[in-house]
Amino acid sequence: MQGSYFGGEKLQTINRRMFIIGAAKIIVFTGIVARLFSLQITENKKYLTLSDKNRLREWRLPPVRGEFLDYFENVIAGNLKVYQLHVIPEEVEDFKYLMMRLKEILTISNSEFKKIIRKKNSQKAWETLIISKNLTWEQFTKVNYFLHDLVGAKPVLSVSRDYPFDENYTHVLGYVSEASEKDILNNETIQSKHVPGLKVGKTGLEKTFESELLGTNGIQRYEVNAYGKRISQLDHTEGLKGKTIRLTLDTEVQKLCNDLLKDKAGSISVMDVYTGEIIAMQSSPSFNPNLFLFGINQDDWQLIRNNPLKPLINKTLSGLYSPGSTFKPMVALSALENGIVDQNFKVNCTGKTEMYGQTYHCWKKKGHGVVNLKKAMKQSCDTYFYEIARKLGVDRLKETSLKFGLGEKVLNKTFMNEKKGLIPDTKWKKNNLGKGWVIGETLITGIGQGYTQTTPLQLCKMTAQLANGGFRIYPKIVVDENSNTAEDIRVIMNDNRKKLESENNGLEDATKLLDFINKKIHEPLFKNIKNIKLVREAMFASTNEPRGTSYSSRIEDPKYQFAGKTGTSQVKRITEKDRELDLKTFEIPYDERDHALYIAFGPYKNPRYALSIVIEHGGSGSSAAAPMAKKLFKLVIDRHELREKARNKKSIKI
Repeated sequence: MQGSYFGGEKLQTINRRMFIIGAAKIIVFTGIVARLFSLQITENKKYLTLSDKNRLREWRLPPVRGEFLDYFENVIAGNLKVYQLHVIPEEVEDFKYLMMRLKEILTISNSEFKKIIRKKNSQKAWETLIISKNLTWEQFTKVNYFLHDLVGAKPVLSVSRDYPFDENYTHVLGYVSEASEKDILNNETIQSKHVPGLKVGKTGLEKTFESELLGTNGIQRYEVNAYGKRISQLDHTEGLKGKTIRLTLDTEVQKLCNDLLKDKAGSISVMDVYTGEIIAMQSSPSFNPNLFLFGINQDDWQLIRNNPLKPLINKTLSGLYSPGSTFKPMVALSALENGIVDQNFKVNCTGKTEMYGQTYHCWKKKGHGVVNLKKAMKQSCDTYFYEIARKLGVDRLKETSLKFGLGEKVLNKTFMNEKKGLIPDTKWKKNNLGKGWVIGETLITGIGQGYTQTTPLQLCKMTAQLANGGFRIYPKIVVDENSNTAEDIRVIMNDNRKKLESENNGLEDATKLLDFINKKIHEPLFKNIKNIKLVREAMFASTNEPRGTSYSSRIEDPKYQFAGKTGTSQVKRITEKDRELDLKTFEIPYDERDHALYIAFGPYKNPRYALSIVIEHGGSGSSAAAPMAKKLFKLVIDRHELREKARNKKSIKI
């Protein structure tokens, strides 16, 4: 009985366990079926998408960069087809043999060879290895000739930046090179479009308009295996090219500027006196931006970097120079505007001025004798300008100078490296140097020396605004299709002049007129237009009358005739010993020679263009800078009709 009891109890235990196990099996099976149902039916789309993401991959291609055109729509920064050589290591039977053959065929240096091997070892076996980014045609044909023996090597046609005019536009356009970590972090557009090997603007307009120049990425879709290796291409979407930007520059004038500045350090700027369009803007010395496209070699980089004439500096925008005697038109105008002198005011120049124990010399040892405004400007008499600067004072001189664009950026934020320069006054010296202004500093400021610092482009703008009759202009280097024409601007200026004359004559309410002028564009920068005319006439005499400082550079033909002012900017204090020696320019050490400057506008009877020329350590403005203006005005004025035709043609298209 006891055995049967324990036997029954054991059977019940076994049956209970079997039930629990069976129930557990049913629950697990039900869970599996439910999960399979969920995966395959309920969440089918979700996991199908995830599966496709693992199976399909997208590769972004480098965007095609937009182009720069000159005013006549010539490509000055474009894209060039280049030949490259790619290798996919996984597809190579004998990588070592292939590399040795390529080294022999392409004459790869040992350092380059080691760099390629290091790159190969740092990436996946199926990733493309670029052996050469820019094969010559000879190398490309040679590789194709031996292609049967180069298993795994693939000659590829690609696109790269191209600067067809070499060094002519370097400081305007800048250059592109492979994006650095800093470029990527500082620009969201580069971040969003970045792919390995992407080239971006490093300086100049290439950098300024980076976001507009970058196109959209092309897309290649591939089917890949579990390791990410491409199996087959499924789709290809072309990217959109970046924006094409048309500049106001004239390539022919730009090339002449480059030729005139050959082997010199300096700058030339040419500007339309009404529209403010910059016709040319050349800084010298320059360098070939194409050197940076595929990585500049050390030899070329050291030549550029160590050049004592500093080719990396854009002297037109970043070079700060004492304006010398090119500042005298501004001093004369300020004195006239403030009623300090009139055209008949005279000074007796004996060659020097004594004041408080200091001697201030005129450039002409024996002096110019008795001179008025016109004669003083014509012969660039320092003594005359010492005297009117003393009467005027530096504070009022600064006010006039700022109106005409000195001491302020000309192109605002277009170039990141543009400098403001400095037009000093009594407050500036007190705040920055902690000392009071002295009368001697006013005298030397009156001849464009001392603390005064300007850029060549500022001098060009100043001259343009004198040339157009004394009205504000708005310089630009990028073509604005909606901007006013020169004829429209002349009408606006004339209306503003009439309003100002009405105010001066008391014919209308002065407050209303001032409000009108303040709101109006191209407002007058003068109080009395007669003062502008007096300064322009004096500049004409300086170039076109005997004994004028630039008389030897004149053009008698009215079509090309121009008015200008020479300038010589001292780079070191002239001692009494220096005056006694009276050395010729070529006898003075290069770094101690004066800078040579020249400003001008023409044609004189109907001004349309202004220019500024700065030659570092050129000596005299009359001998080193003014002769260049003669050649420039002939070309610029000869090309004026072509420019107008191009403008009208564009207007008709719009």
